[in-house]
Amino acid sequence: MAATVSARGVGVGVGLTKLHPPHHNSNKPTSPFLGKKLLIKPTSESSTTTRISISRHKRSLLVSAMGGGGGELIDAVKDLFLGVGVGLPCTVMECGDIIYRSTLPKPNGLTLTAPGAVLALSALSYLWATPGVAPGFFDMFVLAFVERIFRPTYRKDDIVLGKKLGEGAFGVVYRVSLAKKPSSKKEGDLVLKKATEYGAVEIWMNERVRRACASSCADFLYGFLESSSKKGSEYWLLWRYEGEATLADLMQSKEFPYNVETMILGEVQNMPKGLDRENKIIQTILRQLLFALDGLHSTGIVHRDIKPQNVIFSEGSRTFKIIDLGAAADLRVGINYIPKEFLLDPRYSAPEQYIMSTQTPSAPSAPVAAALSPVLWQMNLPDRFDIYSTGLIFLQMAFPGLRTDSSLIQFNRQLKRCDYDLVAWRKSVEPRATADLRKGFELLDLDGGIGWELLTSMVRYKARQRISAKAALAHPYFDREGLLVLSFMQNLRLQLFRATQQDYSEAANWSEMEPKKKSSAQRNVLASVLKLQRKLVRTLNESVDELNRRRKSLWWSRWIPREE
Repeated sequence: MAATVSARGVGVGVGLTKLHPPHHNSNKPTSPFLGKKLLIKPTSESSTTTRISISRHKRSLLVSAMGGGGGELIDAVKDLFLGVGVGLPCTVMECGDIIYRSTLPKPNGLTLTAPGAVLALSALSYLWATPGVAPGFFDMFVLAFVERIFRPTYRKDDIVLGKKLGEGAFGVVYRVSLAKKPSSKKEGDLVLKKATEYGAVEIWMNERVRRACASSCADFLYGFLESSSKKGSEYWLLWRYEGEATLADLMQSKEFPYNVETMILGEVQNMPKGLDRENKIIQTILRQLLFALDGLHSTGIVHRDIKPQNVIFSEGSRTFKIIDLGAAADLRVGINYIPKEFLLDPRYSAPEQYIMSTQTPSAPSAPVAAALSPVLWQMNLPDRFDIYSTGLIFLQMAFPGLRTDSSLIQFNRQLKRCDYDLVAWRKSVEPRATADLRKGFELLDLDGGIGWELLTSMVRYKARQRISAKAALAHPYFDREGLLVLSFMQNLRLQLFRATQQDYSEAANWSEMEPKKKSSAQRNVLASVLKLQRKLVRTLNESVDELNRRRKSLWWSRWIPREE
C-alpha cells in the first residue's frame, strides 16, 4: 500500500492506493468515510503510473508506483501523513479510499486524562490549603467590600464613657454605652479600647476574625481613627460587652477550677470533689481555647501573645474567647509581620521567639503574599508558636503551684536547663516534688497518662515537633469528658496516635545538605536541588526586601475610617 499527494492548480488531494490495481469484480464495501467509488483509469499499458479520480470532484490524485526511485516517493508521502497527524483506521477503510480531515471523527467534549485530573486536584488543594489562597482573595475583594457598605458605623459623639476596666502598654479599656437609647440593654452595653500603638493592626485583625471565625474572639463592632488637638490621634475600637472575667482572674482563685464549673458547664456535676471532677473542667477549658486557636490558624492569623490575661469568658455563649490581637500577624497577606521583629510575653513565649525564620523576606504585595502563603506556612508552621503558649496554660491549670508569675519564671528556667524536655524536667523535680506538683502529675496521669502525653506534644523545643490545634482537638484526651475509663475504641485510637507521631529532628537538617563525592547519586541530586533552592530563596528575599524599602505607607490602613 502507498500514499501520495498531487497538487494541480489550486486543488489539493490526499489519498491512499495499492501498488497493484484491485480486481474490478471486488465485492468489498465502499469506504464509510467518503461513500464514493474510486474509478481506476490506466494511462498506458507499458506505464506503471495509475491515475485515480473521483466523480463529481475537481481535485485529482496521482499515484505513482514506479520501480527504483518510487520507494523514496512512497516513504516521503508516508512521512507527510504522519507529520500532519492523519490517522489511517485500516479496520474501517479500504485501500484506495481518499481521506479528508473534515471526515475524521471529532471529540464530543472535554477529555479527562489521569495527569489532568491530578493537576486539577493539586491546584484545588493548593488554593484551599492553610491559610487559604482562594478564601483569602474572596475575603479581601468581596466580603470586606460588602461589609464596609452594610456594617453599622459609630462616632465619638455616639459613645458615653463609663467604668475603666484596665490599662496596658498600648491602650486603655473602658466599659461604655451608646448616647442614643438602644433598643435593648445588650446592644448598648459595649467595651471601648483607646489604642495609641498597634491600633490599626488590631482593627484589621478583628475585622478579619469577624468575617472568618467570629466565635474565636470577642464580638467586634467597629473601629476608627479619632484625632484631637490635645491628645493627638487615637484608634477607638468597640466590642460588645461579654464579661470581665479573664482566665488569669479565675486561675488566681484558690477554688479553681471549681469556681468556673457552673460557668462553663451550666450546672454542678454530680461527682465528689477530686481529680476526675477537676480534670473534666480543665478539659473543657482547654478544648474551648484550642477551638478558638484553630479558627485563627485556619484563616492565617497567629496571635503571638496567648496567655491567661488574653482569654476572656463570654457570659452569653459560656465559652472562653481570645482577645487583644494587637500583636497578631496575618500571614495570609503579611500584615504586621516583620522578619526580625517579635512581640511577645517572655513568660509564655516559645523558645524560638520568631513565628517564622528570620531569613523569610518581608511581605510583598497582598495578592503575591496570598498566592505564596501556603508554601511559607508549610515551611515554617508558625501556628506552633501559639501551641507552646497554650501548653504552658494547660500546665498552669494542672499545677496550682505554677499559677503565679514568679513560679512560672522559675519553671521556665528549669525547663531551659533541661533543654526544654518535659520528661527530663519531671524526672528532676518529681523525687522532691511538693504536694501541688504531685497533684498535678496525678491529674495528668489519669487514664493511662493521656493528659501528660498531650502536654508533652504541645511543649517541645522544635516547632515542627509540636502538635497543631486541629490535631490536639482530635487527641484522645478529649474523648473522655469526665468518664472513669476509656472505651476499647478510644484506647485503639490512642495507640494509633502514638504510632503515627512523627519526629522531624532528622528532616530539619536536610536543608543544609551539600553534594559529596563519595555519597550516592540520589543523595547528591537531592543536595543539589536543595542548594539551588537556597540560592533562589536568598535572591527572592533580597528582591522583596528592596521592594519593601520603597514602600512608605501601609496600604491596608487606608481602609480605617477617620474622624477629624
